[in-house]
Amino acid sequence: MKKFIISILTILVSMVIICPSAMAGGAGPSKDLLKGEILSVDPATHTLKFQKDTTGEELTLIYPESMKPDEIPVKRKVLVNLVHLEGAHEGEAAHAAPEMREIKSIEIMFLDMTIVRIIALMAIGAVGGLLSGFIGSGGAFVMTPAMMSLGAPGAVAVASNMCHKFPKAMVGAYKRWKYGQADIKLGLVMAISAIIGVQIGIMIQKAILAAFGGAGSNLYISVVFLVVLIFVGGYVMMDAISLAKGTKEEKVGTLALKMQNIKIPPMIHFKTANITVSAWITLPVGILTGMLAATIAVGGFIGVPGLIYVLGVSAVVASATELVIAFVMGCWGSIQWGLAGLIDIRLTVLLLSCSLIGVQLGALGTTYVKDYVIKLVMASTMLIVAVSRGAKVPGYLVDLGWMEPISDTALKVLDSISFWSLVTALGTAALIIIVAMVKGMMAHKQGTAA
Repeated sequence: MKKFIISILTILVSMVIICPSAMAGGAGPSKDLLKGEILSVDPATHTLKFQKDTTGEELTLIYPESMKPDEIPVKRKVLVNLVHLEGAHEGEAAHAAPEMREIKSIEIMFLDMTIVRIIALMAIGAVGGLLSGFIGSGGAFVMTPAMMSLGAPGAVAVASNMCHKFPKAMVGAYKRWKYGQADIKLGLVMAISAIIGVQIGIMIQKAILAAFGGAGSNLYISVVFLVVLIFVGGYVMMDAISLAKGTKEEKVGTLALKMQNIKIPPMIHFKTANITVSAWITLPVGILTGMLAATIAVGGFIGVPGLIYVLGVSAVVASATELVIAFVMGCWGSIQWGLAGLIDIRLTVLLLSCSLIGVQLGALGTTYVKDYVIKLVMASTMLIVAVSRGAKVPGYLVDLGWMEPISDTALKVLDSISFWSLVTALGTAALIIIVAMVKGMMAHKQGTAA
């Protein structure tokens, strides 16, 4: 216990030294980004009346000629990005009056809810919960792209997903702990360092929103998804295939052994994970997990592989312990995003309504399968979701003016590829988990009967 307390204090002190601004709560929303409602549009002067959400103050803003007046959303909650004041420092921009400033982009914050969208969100929540309980990732690498495919702005999808994940992660962590799989001590140590990552991630997302608007945020989220999903998913897939074929034994990797041999105090032993490592080794894994969790609402597919390949934790314990980390990060991040006003509580509730059931089924499934099955599910889902996000990138590049316009037919084809590859990812993950769980239960039953 003494070493545990010393480790916690060491990590907290290092966090303050490394990034004091992050610990202070991160930067507030940029003055170039306004949240509120458009009251009216005047096509003759290319201006509109805008009411700020926080203060009720009414502003007159200039919209660019490229915007069609009848396409500007009136009486809707929107995010308005203003053209940045050239040459103005942050402090000067903060005090500059936004009156008659020019608009860069307008994005509707909250989706119109239809029966189809409600059913889709509940289905996404169920499968995401199943994934969360099974592989410990929170299922966000499916849920965030799914919400964006349904039309939610990237920042709102990230914020709403993070808000829904912490109660779900709490349920999953408790179930996995009861099965003797979750290392609570390791989860808490990792979560403390992950909090600084959450703060950095939120700062990055706010900065991108302010600089490039909703299209920039969507592009950033998609590109990060694409890079990390392909890299991590490919590595985990190769590992899972080797284990499934029997050409490789399930053992601690070379990198993890090297990390465990670094004896920089304080050293701490984690009983359930059966490892002893320096508290400093947990820092980079935790920070990266938190950064991704806050930036794109996904931390598990860095956290779980990090625990497996860097710290040397088994796949079963890693996926369970990640749920402890997800709970702490989700709670902290939800407070931050809530203060920024970007959480759509309707999305959160709909996802949560079915994911709480899925997470318990997924947790149950881990008791009947081998480690490589968990890795196989994680990798296959990541790679298919990478296709879904990759298909959206050209559209975001066109929106930003960084790519020549493409035909409506091509955009529709890319949207179809994105949607159906996402559906395939959800279906594949659910099918692998259910089949593996049924086979495991039948084998367990036969073994008990014998």
